[in-house]
Amino acid sequence: MSNDLYITASSSINTNIVSKNELLVFENKEPDLSQFLLSVYRHLDTQYPKFHKMDNLSKLGWLANEVLLKDSFDTAKYKPEDIGIVLSNANSSLDNDIKYMETVKEIASPALFVYTLPNIVIGEISIRHKFKGENAFFINEDFDAAFIQQYVGNLMHNEVLQCCICGWVEALGENYKAVLFLIEKDKSSNSVIFTKENLNKIYQIENG
Repeated sequence: MSNDLYITASSSINTNIVSKNELLVFENKEPDLSQFLLSVYRHLDTQYPKFHKMDNLSKLGWLANEVLLKDSFDTAKYKPEDIGIVLSNANSSLDNDIKYMETVKEIASPALFVYTLPNIVIGEISIRHKFKGENAFFINEDFDAAFIQQYVGNLMHNEVLQCCICGWVEALGENYKAVLFLIEKDKSSNSVIFTKENLNKIYQIENG
């Protein structure tokens, strides 16, 4: 029996372009990040009212996950506790922290305060899809494929998870990027082996 794990899908949202498995899904030259993310949401034709209350980091990660799982993920294969999420970025929730601190000068905004932790994006994804598995959000200067491969690999080889969504979700001002990977134990027609080399290769392509 093979111990290999597989990258069965990837998605990205970066520089006004949305991609899945390195193929263009949607493009909009809207310069304002909030408006661009709203246009992606509308393009995906998803009805999820809570989306409009999220901060930009959560919207970005949530949308990248919707693209990742759309038409290529069979939730019936897994129990909710078998599906985990491991994400990272360089600036934590700083984008929303700054906005929240601006409100403190007058009346602090509870709606913004809710999103002053980076792992809230994981919570939003988990609520949407009812995932209940192991999750973590790490702060790294750059995307660290070796760390992701080791951390996720350990969780899956030790049977903590049977499936994992992992990758990079960053939003600060008008600068943003999200690249996500779906890691599973079973091969698919488009899968590649889950290695740091393949993570980096896909990240560079999806990152433009």
